[in-house]
Amino acid sequence: MADATDETVKPPAADGADRPADAAPQRPAGPPAAATERADRPARWRLLRPDLLVAAIYLAGAFWVTARGWVNPDGRLLGSRPNDQGFNEWMLAYAAHAVSNLENPFFTTLQNAPDGVNLMTNVGMQLPGLVLSPVTLLFGAPFAYLLFITLNLAGTAYAWYHVLSRNLVSSRAAAFAGGLFCAFAPALVSHSNGHPHITAQWLVPFILWQVVRLARDGRPVRNGLVLGALVTAQFFVSLEILFLTALGCLMMVIGYVTFRPREALRLAGPMLGGLAVTGVLVGAAAAYPLWMQFAGPQHRVGHPGDPDVYALTLGSFVRYATESVAGSPTSAVRWGPNTTEQASFYGWSVVILALGAVWWLRREIVVRVLAVVALISAVFSVGTTWTVGTRRTDVPAPFALVSELPVFDSVVVSRFALITTVALGVLFAVAGDRVARVRVGEGDRSRLVPRLAAVALFAALLPILPTPLEARGRNPVPDFVTAGVWKDHVAPGRTLVPVPVDGMTSLYWSSAALAGFAVPEGYFLAPVSKTDNTGRWGVEPQPTAKLLTAVSRGERDTAVGPADVEQARADVRHWKADAVALPDRARRHDDLKVVLDTLYGPGRRVADVWLWDVRPLTR
Repeated sequence: MADATDETVKPPAADGADRPADAAPQRPAGPPAAATERADRPARWRLLRPDLLVAAIYLAGAFWVTARGWVNPDGRLLGSRPNDQGFNEWMLAYAAHAVSNLENPFFTTLQNAPDGVNLMTNVGMQLPGLVLSPVTLLFGAPFAYLLFITLNLAGTAYAWYHVLSRNLVSSRAAAFAGGLFCAFAPALVSHSNGHPHITAQWLVPFILWQVVRLARDGRPVRNGLVLGALVTAQFFVSLEILFLTALGCLMMVIGYVTFRPREALRLAGPMLGGLAVTGVLVGAAAAYPLWMQFAGPQHRVGHPGDPDVYALTLGSFVRYATESVAGSPTSAVRWGPNTTEQASFYGWSVVILALGAVWWLRREIVVRVLAVVALISAVFSVGTTWTVGTRRTDVPAPFALVSELPVFDSVVVSRFALITTVALGVLFAVAGDRVARVRVGEGDRSRLVPRLAAVALFAALLPILPTPLEARGRNPVPDFVTAGVWKDHVAPGRTLVPVPVDGMTSLYWSSAALAGFAVPEGYFLAPVSKTDNTGRWGVEPQPTAKLLTAVSRGERDTAVGPADVEQARADVRHWKADAVALPDRARRHDDLKVVLDTLYGPGRRVADVWLWDVRPLTR
């Protein structure tokens, strides 16, 4: 046995004379491959267990934030912005409809009939809509929306943990803290009130790291193709987050050039080559949707209103958000635009912790770059003028320099602070990793500094940990829609007009039917007119829609004249309607029925609605 072993490990002669020409190279004796594989399994499992625990904690945190919605997905609206949720539910419903019927995912006339809605100039979400289509078709749009908004938080947190722990820090605890901050700081929790396209940031960490790899690996084609695939995917998740990610990368470059100009110049070649490959791939994949975004039907330019209406204040960075442990229903009032746009609100403890970490690690290039990114993005989020307390001054702020540029003019200003949140999350991961390396003395004393640092971090983050989002009941959609009775009265693609003609009522009915029929009006961004592409909310209602809304509010009586009748019939022709429906729960139901009988003739009872068949007037 000894002789055999000696012969096995003996190195062959350089000229191969000691080995027959047709003999296979000898391998050292050892355990069989199966035994080695079995021995490796416990080691792999030990490495995997922390990741699974981290994922479970993040998922539990996400369910904690959205818990009140899960009590009754079909009967409740989650968060403080029900209209935003209604629109996004409709987007998921339309995506499932488009997949089932092979329709255009970037434009549709099933909302705002007959003119339609440019989906690229609104939210988009084509990729999540496609992936969630089976869920939407089986369980409905409200369930799919709630699942989406929940998984966004957990997925974004875990994506940051994965990228940080594999590439930037050696301490998994530090990576966990970084992922926790990036996903559960006020920025993404506040946007969970109705903006899943903003909270869907699970590709962002991989995109940012791939950009770094462009300058490090020296393989521009391979890395450019990988980055192109990631960017293309994010394009169809949220174009707005992709723009903010690109802007964050530009800020990183500015920071690196500032502190390492010569090295930045040396790395510029590989990076530009990789970006060129990325640009070709993304340009080919996104050519049509980009055309739709900037030149297609119903495209818009800019965002409605003064950009400073959506800006943060300087003081918002040390206040507490509505849904933070230290916050309250009034803690953020006047310090930020609304409950969904509380993208700063770190509190004094986090701001002091961040400043301390930057000062301590000021010699590290990664910390310097992160500080530059956090500062620039925070300043941009303040808007075009500086603030004092909650008052806006006339003194121009840096964002005024770019506020009228294309794309910048469409950004909600407060969302620049989303970049700040990411920079702080990565900073805390780096600082935690450096603390974990500190050792004082021997034995238990060697762990004293990391333990004290962990306590300090927990104390700093505790005030901004999230509380569950509020939930409220939603108006039930009539059985006429949910049970599919509408199919006997409205042809596919034709319009069903809910009364009163209200944008959100239209969307809830259409979502419940998985966009099986078209609806008038809706909730979306559109151009002011056919000759003015300036963005506005919704469209000007038709005269009959205004009349019915006024009756439902008690602002006018039931008297209508011949001109009203003529206009009402012209409007159903404009909408390409097959039927007009009045639900039992409509406000001032009896008055509305009187008016509709006068406008379209006697209605008839169908399920739990009164129905007016207007096909003789519109076909």
